[in-house]
Amino acid sequence: MADTKHYNELGLVNTRDMFRNAMAGGYAIPAYNFNNMEQLQGIMIGCAESKSPVILQVSGSARKYANPTFLPYMAMGAVQMAKAMGADIPVALHLDHGDTFELAKSCIDSGFSSVMLDGSHHPFEENATLTRQVVDYAHEREVTVEGELGVLAGVEDEVSHEVSHYTKPEEVEAFVEQTGVDSLAISIGTSHGAYKFKVKPGEEEPTLRFDILEEIDQSVPGFPIVLHGASAVVPEYIKMINAFGGKMDDAVGIPEEQLRKAAGSAVCKINIDSDGRLAMTAIIRKVFAENPAEFDPRKYLGPAREELIKMVKYKNEHVLGSANRA
Repeated sequence: MADTKHYNELGLVNTRDMFRNAMAGGYAIPAYNFNNMEQLQGIMIGCAESKSPVILQVSGSARKYANPTFLPYMAMGAVQMAKAMGADIPVALHLDHGDTFELAKSCIDSGFSSVMLDGSHHPFEENATLTRQVVDYAHEREVTVEGELGVLAGVEDEVSHEVSHYTKPEEVEAFVEQTGVDSLAISIGTSHGAYKFKVKPGEEEPTLRFDILEEIDQSVPGFPIVLHGASAVVPEYIKMINAFGGKMDDAVGIPEEQLRKAAGSAVCKINIDSDGRLAMTAIIRKVFAENPAEFDPRKYLGPAREELIKMVKYKNEHVLGSANRA
């Protein structure tokens, strides 16, 4: 039988107070995805230096990659590293896009402080029933749960949908009441992955459906809302990747000013995955192109980590507004 532990033992917190403070302060909590040590260090150093609360999140496949037993101790080490830097910031460990009760339970039992049950691909009632099952198990252990209504297009790890389906505001209140979730991911025009939107020369960038967000906020006033697929797909990183042998044409993300507007509304958690991947990939490609004989991982992962730190601090300070909120 697998060893079970509570997130308190790892120095983690759930998201309840994070979201309450974010909504009161008009900012959003950054939720950064990671897969390996350098990504985790980059995220934590960036948040520690900008004094921002943070949600560390992994998909089911990222958890498998890092190893389910090893991963919670990575999070514990990250918390202790931040404290050694003099930053006692709130840190949650979150399952991103969990799709079964069994996966959510396994994460909770191993020390996760927050989980998502993404049943958005199911009919409403099936989604609500499955989500409620996870909520009942999680809340007995003071673990917070994120649900989802609406479907985002794009590809990210095991999540793949060709077409977006906007969240229906009229379903939100019933879903929240039936499931007891602590937060809700919605679809208002964001998209997973780096290739979020194809914008031809002369066309305007995509816009988020703030009208839907406002309707949702009116139906469940003060309830924590989450945006997935919210990377900006930083043009500088795309240019660098393409300049050093990559091929990422037509990669367009969510304009940062729209994310900042969302962060000042009912949205209190914004997920960022692709931008972190792009930052590290751009620097690694640059190092290899300029130093083709290099084979010491520290010489390319180190600079990549530094770029991620810089990106995280920028996001916290200028996009999410979470800097100096810990």
